[in-house]
Amino acid sequence: MEDFLDPLQYDLVTPDGAITNLTSIDERTAEAVVFIQNISPHFVGFGIDQSSIFFNIKSTLAQLGVEGIGLTYELDAKNHCAQVKVQLKALGPIAIEMLKLLQVGSSIGRLFAADDRRIVRDPDYISRMFGRSDRWGKPLLSLGGLQGSNDLILDKVEGRAVAYLTLQNGRVLYDASIYGFLPTLAKALVTNTKMRDILRLHQEWKPLMPRNVVEHEILLVRTLPLHIRTVFARVVNSLLSPGYHHTSASILQPDTLASGDIYELYGQSKREITDIPLEFYTLEPYREYVFFSDKDQLQTYIEDKENLFNAFETAPMPFEHYTAVYIVKGQQLKDLKPEHWISREIHLHEFPGLVQSARQALMVERYIEQLPSYPFLKSIENGTITSQGILLTRYFPSPLLKRMLLSHQVQRCLKGIYFQYPSLSNFNFFSAEDRALLHDLDKFAIPVYWVDKSTGQILQYTQKPERDSGLFVPLNQVETFLKSTIFGIYGSNLMAGHFENELRTLFKGILDLRAHVNHPLLNKNTPLSLVTGGGPGAMEVGNRVAKELQILSCANIVDFTPPAGDQQTVINEQIQNPFVEAKMTYRLDKLVERQAEFNLDFPIFLTGGIGTDFEYSLEEVRRKVGSVIATPILLFGTPDYWRRKVTDRFKCNLEVGTIHGSEWLSNCFYCIQTGEQGLKIYQEYFQGTLAIGKNGPIYEDGFVIVN
Repeated sequence: MEDFLDPLQYDLVTPDGAITNLTSIDERTAEAVVFIQNISPHFVGFGIDQSSIFFNIKSTLAQLGVEGIGLTYELDAKNHCAQVKVQLKALGPIAIEMLKLLQVGSSIGRLFAADDRRIVRDPDYISRMFGRSDRWGKPLLSLGGLQGSNDLILDKVEGRAVAYLTLQNGRVLYDASIYGFLPTLAKALVTNTKMRDILRLHQEWKPLMPRNVVEHEILLVRTLPLHIRTVFARVVNSLLSPGYHHTSASILQPDTLASGDIYELYGQSKREITDIPLEFYTLEPYREYVFFSDKDQLQTYIEDKENLFNAFETAPMPFEHYTAVYIVKGQQLKDLKPEHWISREIHLHEFPGLVQSARQALMVERYIEQLPSYPFLKSIENGTITSQGILLTRYFPSPLLKRMLLSHQVQRCLKGIYFQYPSLSNFNFFSAEDRALLHDLDKFAIPVYWVDKSTGQILQYTQKPERDSGLFVPLNQVETFLKSTIFGIYGSNLMAGHFENELRTLFKGILDLRAHVNHPLLNKNTPLSLVTGGGPGAMEVGNRVAKELQILSCANIVDFTPPAGDQQTVINEQIQNPFVEAKMTYRLDKLVERQAEFNLDFPIFLTGGIGTDFEYSLEEVRRKVGSVIATPILLFGTPDYWRRKVTDRFKCNLEVGTIHGSEWLSNCFYCIQTGEQGLKIYQEYFQGTLAIGKNGPIYEDGFVIVN
């Protein structure tokens, strides 16, 4: 796959070939054997009928009147080379002199594969490029300026798009100095020195001369400057005026700037020619400058999750290898094969740190260059990849790629990152650096999607406004999550308690309550989300009730796998419950950061242990410091249970004076046993009648007992 990204070669053309044998037949005719080497292994000509391959003589020679017709072709795909027998014809006195100067070693032309599968059929494919520019501000396709010109007519002829370039009045002739320049040009052909711009110095424009062709002479005509970036163009001889033929220098390459304005014709006709017909051939998909908004097929394909799951099934094994592929077309996604991916085994070593900064920088660069996404991102940066597309990668991209991912060119081209697993080393769990990268990608408008086998869904990373963390959310629920008010369930992973029916009653009541209140956090247009820790026990109860009631069921999931060889720590390994729809994952060392990212509007506590105690304290602190507004927190259970949990600590702090001024926090917690009691608290809050906050009462138990 990587050699496909060679910035120096296109797959429809070869490099220039040089003469290895030259036989003069007469002053106007010679026969040359041209050898072409270092051909890309992806050259289309290796795989199509030879009748669709032709020799394209250098335009510098063609403008002097030297025509080159390929007679026989021998292509060697194994050794990446070709040998062509070429008949050279001299059209006019200048060409006769130039023919004498050609020699073994002269570079005179290349092969073009006129693959019928690559012909542009629809004129709209061409016309949509007018008015658009590349990264340097140069037109993608224009005649005489960025916006195109009325001198170019697009039509559909014989099942293909054809552009007619209107000719300017007059013709191009050479001044007498051209004969003295020919020996220099001959040497330049041997050394592969570009001389086209120098040749122009010897050309004169004669605007009043007729544009008709005389036998055994070359006719040079001119159009407005043609800029072409997105396709190969080829002069269509069959559509020229009767009696006219174009030289085999008939291919305009995608790196043509303003040089595509002179055309070389020969034949015999008294009738003046008026235009030049061009047909077009598409580039490799990566180089087409196709914008994502134009990729209807690709957009349709990625809307079907099965296409993405099937695409990842083609990623080469073993599982431990990192793999990536850049997709720019829908059919490319459908036809993915293992060989289309870049696959690498990555060896990560410990970095020495800033104490050895030079070595650290070198090791980081070498590591980055190993990653399979690197060749694609590098090709976008250097301009080899010009089409917008999506990146598929088995593992979420390394945060060390951040500099490349957020660069201007990559941000402009990359319209989505799809991955299967957050990490090779930690499988389904993101590191803190991963989540920081997710945050940055969100800011730079690069969507990130988790092709998640555990849920069977495509999940999009989504951040709620004004928050620096987010969740991976099913595509059809993204708007719901963004607009939702978030409730949360805290509780033990060891026991579910007896609150499922009460929670169901509570949330049914909240859903109904939306029609009767008009509060910023609850009204008829407010969807609901519910977040838990994603494990079993109380968390599973919450997620199950949410999914049943079509409330978006979310989770912040921690990797509680016991550390290898750790015999001291007691951790109950938790399995993700099957009712989670949206999620974020965390490694164990970032447990505290995970708690800070619950971002709940309305926490609800069930029976729980040390973890639940920590979560209780965190919600208490949030309200004390004002990082969240004072909203009611429900405590499901008996008053006696919550007194043993809360009251002694509250009274101790009260007596010592360490919560002076914050005693009001006691009015934020409401001990309930039924869903109806909880719904009554919410009703009062949303109607503005609940005594809560700094100006509310203080309760000696540290919480309110709801009767």
